Amino acid sequence: GIKKDRVRTLLAHDISLLAYHLPLDDHAKLGNNAQLAKILDMTIEGDLIPGFRSKVGFRGRLNSPMSGQEFANHLESKLGRLPLHIPGNTKLINTIGWCTGGAQNYIEQAVECGVDAYLTGEVSEQTVHIARETGMHFFAAGHHATERYGVQAVGKYLEESFDIEYEFIDIDNPV
Repeated sequence: GIKKDRVRTLLAHDISLLAYHLPLDDHAKLGNNAQLAKILDMTIEGDLIPGFRSKVGFRGRLNSPMSGQEFANHLESKLGRLPLHIPGNTKLINTIGWCTGGAQNYIEQAVECGVDAYLTGEVSEQTVHIARETGMHFFAAGHHATERYGVQAVGKYLEESFDIEYEFIDIDNPV
């Protein structure tokens, strides 16, 4: 089927494929959420969902407060993707919650944290309504655009720790 077609070249050359998506999101230093904070110059202050067994996103602050438009421009500059921005009530964004990828449904946790803005990869209709009703800025910057940094951090870590070579091949995806 389609999955076999996707890995046909690997199978033909007896190459293994190992994929660990959620642990990569979760890792406090090398994970997608931690790396996104580094790329965007955000300070991590805690978990998006305090007490949850997994690091499903973080909450923190921008190192320099920005207007919603300035932050959208910052995202485009750093991630190479113009984000969808649902404007909030605050003029400046100081505090922010974020969770990479398809985490639009965690917007309610961001609201409970009391942050000025929430950043994730994807959007759904109810996300827009929640953002508008609560007055919180919402940014959807793309699943791919927000989740490509953790795997690069792991590759670099493995290269430095075990003297192996890695190559990151970025296949753009507009989602």
